[in-house]
Amino acid sequence: MWIMVAGPFRAGGVDAETRAKNLAALGVWERGHVPVIGVNMVVPMIAAAGQDRYDDLMAPLSLALAERCDAVLRIGGASGGADREVELIRAKGGGVYRNLAEIPQA
Repeated sequence: MWIMVAGPFRAGGVDAETRAKNLAALGVWERGHVPVIGVNMVVPMIAAAGQDRYDDLMAPLSLALAERCDAVLRIGGASGGADREVELIRAKGGGVYRNLAEIPQA
């Protein structure tokens, strides 16, 4: 499965949250699935386009990527963006996991 790792990015310590997502992504990979982190795709584009394009790029691109995922691993604290990713994946019948132990081994 392609599993999106969704959690806070802008709220809280960005560096700490990015590290947490990457650690969770490693766990997804070790369970035999492909981890997907939307912000890892979008942040380089924002860096190229300029910080003033954050709102134009972050949510639309991350949600477009979520549409292609089979499931989502929701980590961390409050995040409207991560919650939208969860709802999008849930609405199309995808799995929603709250910790790595819930993800089946491939």
